[in-house]
Amino acid sequence: MFRFLRHRFRAVVQRAIRVVARACLCRCTPCPASPLVGTIADLARSKPQLVAENLLLRQQLLVLNRTGKRPRCTRADRALLVVFASQVRHWREALLIVRPETVLRWHRQGWRLFWQAKSRGTSQEPRIAPETIALIREMAAGNRLWGADRIRGELRKVGIAVAKRTIQRYMRPVSPSPPRGQSWATFLRNHAQDIWACDFVQVAAVWFRPLFAFVITELGSRRIVHVGVTRAPTDAWVAQQLREATPFGAAPQYLIRDNDAQYGPRFDTIAAGTGVTLVRTPIRAPRANAICERLIGSLRRECLDHILLVSEAHLRRVLHEYAQYFNHSRPHQGIGQRIPESAENGDYSMDTTAAVTAFPVLGGLHHAYRRAA
Repeated sequence: MFRFLRHRFRAVVQRAIRVVARACLCRCTPCPASPLVGTIADLARSKPQLVAENLLLRQQLLVLNRTGKRPRCTRADRALLVVFASQVRHWREALLIVRPETVLRWHRQGWRLFWQAKSRGTSQEPRIAPETIALIREMAAGNRLWGADRIRGELRKVGIAVAKRTIQRYMRPVSPSPPRGQSWATFLRNHAQDIWACDFVQVAAVWFRPLFAFVITELGSRRIVHVGVTRAPTDAWVAQQLREATPFGAAPQYLIRDNDAQYGPRFDTIAAGTGVTLVRTPIRAPRANAICERLIGSLRRECLDHILLVSEAHLRRVLHEYAQYFNHSRPHQGIGQRIPESAENGDYSMDTTAAVTAFPVLGGLHHAYRRAA
């Protein structure tokens, strides 16, 4: 009977100590300078908790004894501190040489390294054939609009079963950026018959007075649609040139122009009224209006660099004559050595026994050759 009462009394006392310790821990922060509170808190802890806290403190002492005044933790020290801190309930109060945020950062880094090592495959060699890898990269490089799903479908058509993630892995070196649509060259080839391009040509007359020529060309046939000449190009004058180039509704779907100040609101109004969509060339994109720029280069090399211009009317007459030669007699490499508005249009099935006659152009600067009728 006495032994039972003694055990009962001891259990009640231990329970009371635990309640008091918990209340103290919840209502106040433990202070190293208050041994009474620390003793009461230690009585409420279990033996594994005390052992883990002692190990945590011992590891910090080892780091301080090894490194001196400024502690430097190695990877092993960081791992041990993280492990010991995870076993202590009030681990923040037990840290003396590092901050709690530092231990949390070490824990996140270790967790990341653990899953990286666990996710890494046992073998670095690809599990698919090298021919399949080459075919995936060829499809990705040759078809910019295709994604991994589309390539996977094409591979299934030829009897190759590959996962989507595998295709994405081998697509990255070929196409690092996501597809943003078709290229500018592809757009021009698909819509060349419905696209015009315009630009200005500045030349100097005999008295070094500037003259400006406005040229409009069709990209599909390389035909010069319109040529205008003036001394001072304004918004109203440029709008009138566009109106003259599109009589009776003969307008393209797109018109490429640069960001020159001469294209003002009147020019935009005329273009909108005729159903033309204006396309501005981007900044620092020399290939955006390459066909019209090449036409201007041919105009300078084959005509303007060899003629001394006297007046505005003289430049207009020269450009009109060159435009007739350019459209009806001059072959073009960009369209397979054909002529934009020739009756033959590249059809050379004619009488080859007839004599060849030369017709002078621009006073003999060029010649147009035709078979005699």
